[in-house]
Amino acid sequence: MTERELYKRVAERIKQLRMEKGITQQQMAVMLDYEKSNMPRLESGKVNIRLNTIYKISRALKISMSELLDVE
Repeated sequence: MTERELYKRVAERIKQLRMEKGITQQQMAVMLDYEKSNMPRLESGKVNIRLNTIYKISRALKISMSELLDVE
């Protein structure tokens, strides 16, 4: 898997889990203290997600970081 594919898979996983929890992009942006306009970029894999952002996302979704990063 290439680096770009990894970012894409993690982004898709974030979107999938967010939607399963019934959380909107706007709600997630508030939870992460993130600009709402950045959420589509984050969920498309167009940005390199920092470790602290992955931690915040896992906390917002009430899952472990390993669950969030389970993309294989």
